[in-house]
Amino acid sequence: MQYDVIVIGSGPGGYVSAIRCAQLGLKTAVIEKYSTFGGTCLNVGCIPSKALLDSSEHYHNAAHNFESHGIGLSNLKIDVKKMMERKNEVISQNTAGITFLFKKNKIDTYEGVGSFIDKNTVKVTKNDGSLEELKAKNIIIATGSKPTALPFLPVDKKRIITSTEALNLPEVPKHLIVIGGGVIGLELGSVYARLGAKVSVVEFAKSIIGTMDGGLGKELQRVLKKNLGMEFFLGHKVTGATAKGKKVTVTAENPKGETVSIEGDYCIVAVGRTAYTEGLGLENIGIQTEERGNKISVNEHLETSVKGVYAIGDVVKGAMLAHKAEDEGVYVAEHIVGQKPHIDYNLIPGVVYTWPEVASVGKTEEQLKEAGLKYKSGSFSFKASGRAKASGDTDGFIKVLADAETDEVLGVHMIGPRAADMIAEAVVAMEYRASAEDIGRICHAHPTFTEAIKEAALAATANRAIHA
Repeated sequence: MQYDVIVIGSGPGGYVSAIRCAQLGLKTAVIEKYSTFGGTCLNVGCIPSKALLDSSEHYHNAAHNFESHGIGLSNLKIDVKKMMERKNEVISQNTAGITFLFKKNKIDTYEGVGSFIDKNTVKVTKNDGSLEELKAKNIIIATGSKPTALPFLPVDKKRIITSTEALNLPEVPKHLIVIGGGVIGLELGSVYARLGAKVSVVEFAKSIIGTMDGGLGKELQRVLKKNLGMEFFLGHKVTGATAKGKKVTVTAENPKGETVSIEGDYCIVAVGRTAYTEGLGLENIGIQTEERGNKISVNEHLETSVKGVYAIGDVVKGAMLAHKAEDEGVYVAEHIVGQKPHIDYNLIPGVVYTWPEVASVGKTEEQLKEAGLKYKSGSFSFKASGRAKASGDTDGFIKVLADAETDEVLGVHMIGPRAADMIAEAVVAMEYRASAEDIGRICHAHPTFTEAIKEAALAATANRAIHA
């Protein structure tokens, strides 16, 4: 078969890119090695984790917060099997939606492993061992990533597990050990902490969510400890983990170099993700992956060293985020047809779906200091928000960073209720190069959580927040 574009992988980057290619009139095919579309995000990542986060948050609120609202409950219990069934149904609905979109946009799909024969020919190795060759003018690699393995810490997928197995546990752990204080570890840790597990987080760095503004990590650690009883071992270097029967023992070195031993019944290894490029046959077309992380080098148009072969999402540099992959997929599709698309990587928001949620866009204070840029900072606490008081979500704050001279917003960092949704206002403002005063003069509905963004912007503008 001859195509204009072949996309290898159907995750957020792959399926969005394929749909945009088809919209632009390109004859498009997608190769996916699994029986369902959607990649890690829809099957074992973003979507199922959010389903469990929502279910566990409902339970936690019922157990700890409903009484203050005048709602009494008795015999509250967790049905883990039903919770997992609901999560699986959410996955099915979303993956079926992609199947529908592919048919609607007349995109051909092939189930199997795609690998390069040459720069215009891809071999599809199907599950039954049969082979099929496809040809295209352009090929987009969108094969995503997989959990990073630690060579000294074997994963048995039963007691020592990755995020994938953590989404299908048959029970609530008594004591869950999480190796890694990043987004994945904290989200999954909070799921089971809400359901009653003791959760211990072991992190090599001196703070959690280390890539985000330092104030967010400190506040999130405080809230998770206060609200969920999670404990943190920061600055600890994991040296090993063993599973025996129903017991897991994790060993680590603390900042003083002393050996620390932590015992639990499950251990999640969540130390990041590695680009998935195995079996692609990149060597057949002269593409080499980077030694660290297996990533593929691309130019400013996301084109590899081989003309007509592109790579997007987790297999290229930058944050491993579904929405980044989607934007890159659209970019490549539009570039192929001669349009002039643009992505501002500084304005790709990052989110942690704990509760309170954490969200960030633009430069952190640490980055501004390191660059020697003069800036102003304005913060507003949700304790002073009328909407937050009404809903009982008063933990957290919003911080707005603005240029000291021009007042242009350089970064917005928030931890609080619905931060994942509220960050979009900051992205829009920064896309149009708004000043802090611009945000402060926009009328925000009352009472809403977004008023806190306005107040933080006013605080950054001559310290004139009204309700602080």
